[in-house]
Amino acid sequence: MKKFLMTALAVIAAGFSTACMDTSNITYKPSAQKMPVHIRRVAVRPFTNKTPQFGLEEKVTLKVAEELLKNGEYTVSTEDSADGVIIGEIVNYILTPIQYDVNMVANVYKMNVIASVRFLDRSENRYLWEEPALQAVKIYSAAALPGGMTEEAAREELWETLAKNITLRTVEGFGSVSSISQKKLPPPEGTVDGDTINRKQTISVPSDTGSDGNAGLKELDR
Repeated sequence: MKKFLMTALAVIAAGFSTACMDTSNITYKPSAQKMPVHIRRVAVRPFTNKTPQFGLEEKVTLKVAEELLKNGEYTVSTEDSADGVIIGEIVNYILTPIQYDVNMVANVYKMNVIASVRFLDRSENRYLWEEPALQAVKIYSAAALPGGMTEEAAREELWETLAKNITLRTVEGFGSVSSISQKKLPPPEGTVDGDTINRKQTISVPSDTGSDGNAGLKELDR
């Protein structure tokens, strides 16, 4: 009996020691919450642009559609035939000089774009997720410096980063939140946030890629 009690105490002590081990290297990674199974076809509604920079919305719309096509998880379609719609708005475009040469001429810049993006479930008539402050940042040297680039070239890289983030948010689900995510109650039937849904929007998706590596726009429906 004495030996039995000593063995039992040893087992309990070992279990307590294991429970008290350092857990600082243990990370918590929630499983991705995928889209509902009825979401199979996704449309990209043309982005809107709240900045004074002309033409940004077309570039972003095109890049997002390209990334969805490359990913292949969902079929990219027109909004009329889609199960879900990506709706985005470019909220801010900020270009800031962050370094100067000896003559106080800017030679390094920080480009920052903030977009508000939502995903509309058309069959349920509600937003599944919202990213009101999705950011993409690009730091680059002026074109006159070795390895530098123009503002337009920097934009192209930034659009690609933003499009990849939006695609990740769509494909990987709610576990890949990139900014503040807000879950809302469904709005009244036939509306989204009080606005009547327009189901006859025209969207554009990439067509054949040209020799310059930039994809053109192919109008699917009007």
